[in-house]
Amino acid sequence: MSLLKIENINKQYTHKDGLVDALKNVNLEISKGDFISITGASGSGKTTLLLTIAGLIRSNHGQIVFEDKRLDSASDNLLADFRNKHVGFVMQNFALIPYLTATQNIMIPLSLSRISVREQKDRAKEVLKIVGLEDRQNHLPRELSAGQKQRVAIARALINRPSIILADEPTGNLDPNLSLDILETFKKINDEQKITILMVTHSPQASEFANKKIKLSNGNIVK
Repeated sequence: MSLLKIENINKQYTHKDGLVDALKNVNLEISKGDFISITGASGSGKTTLLLTIAGLIRSNHGQIVFEDKRLDSASDNLLADFRNKHVGFVMQNFALIPYLTATQNIMIPLSLSRISVREQKDRAKEVLKIVGLEDRQNHLPRELSAGQKQRVAIARALINRPSIILADEPTGNLDPNLSLDILETFKKINDEQKITILMVTHSPQASEFANKKIKLSNGNIVK
C-alpha cells in the first residue's frame, strides 16, 4: 500500500554563480513497510530530498502526497502537524539535549501533546526497551557511548509512533561495529514495528540493510 508519492519534484537554490538544481524531476513511491536507502555523492541532493519530504523545505515544482493528502501545497501549520503525528527524525549528530536524561530527551516530541505525563513516561519505557536501553533511562548523554546516544535518538523518533522514520546519515559518527548495531536496530524496527524507514547514507554496507536502494546523482534518481 502506498504511503508517500513524490511526483516530478524540483528544487532550485539561488547561488552567487546562478541557479543550482538540487533536485530534478524526482519521482518516488514509498510503500508502507519499506526500508529505503538513498545513496549518492556529496551534493547529489540526498538531504535535500529528505528535508523536502518532511516539509522542512519547499519544492519549486511537483507534488508530494502522503496517504492521499497533498503536502507540497499544505500550510506550515499542517506540515508541522504532519511531522508531529507521522514522522520520526534520526540525525547524524544525535541532537540530544545534554542536561536531560535519556527518558526526558525521548519525551520531547510529546511535550506539546495532550498525552498525560504518566503515559509519556510509559511510552518512553516502551521505546527504550525496543532499542535495548531499559537500564539507561536516567543517564545523561555524557554518560552514554556514541552508540547508546544514537539509540536514544532512535527511541525519540519512535515515541510518537510515526508512520515513517527519516534518517540522515545515522551511522556517520559511529565506528563500524557500532554502525552495525544501529543498522540492525533499524532493521528490527522495520521488521517488527512495520515502520517505514527512509535512510540517507554514504555507506554501501548501510544501504544493504534496505529492501529498496535509490541512488542520486546531480539531483536525479539514477538507480
